[in-house]
Amino acid sequence: MNKELPLTDVSLESTFSKYEKKFKALADQKRLHILHEITEHGEVCVCDLSEKLELPQSKLSYHLKILMDAELIEKETRGTWSYYTLNHSEINHLLSEELCCLFRRD
Repeated sequence: MNKELPLTDVSLESTFSKYEKKFKALADQKRLHILHEITEHGEVCVCDLSEKLELPQSKLSYHLKILMDAELIEKETRGTWSYYTLNHSEINHLLSEELCCLFRRD
């Protein structure tokens, strides 16, 4: 494994802030359910999510925005509907050794 260059206090704070946003986005059952539905179907229309999760459009939009801001999902608009997919590179990054290495001493 490659040794990373030491993080400065500024870059360390920036890194922590980035991960805090992602983990806060994951720390909610509704958002985890949204991610699960997207994982199961590959791509999900907002109209189907609203029905499946029994959430009003406003609450669903709130949860989707948090996931988008955390870069965990991506959106494509077609006509009047929005379709959501996982941001696989970001999801894989969260599950990677790179994150673990922030808290491991070698």
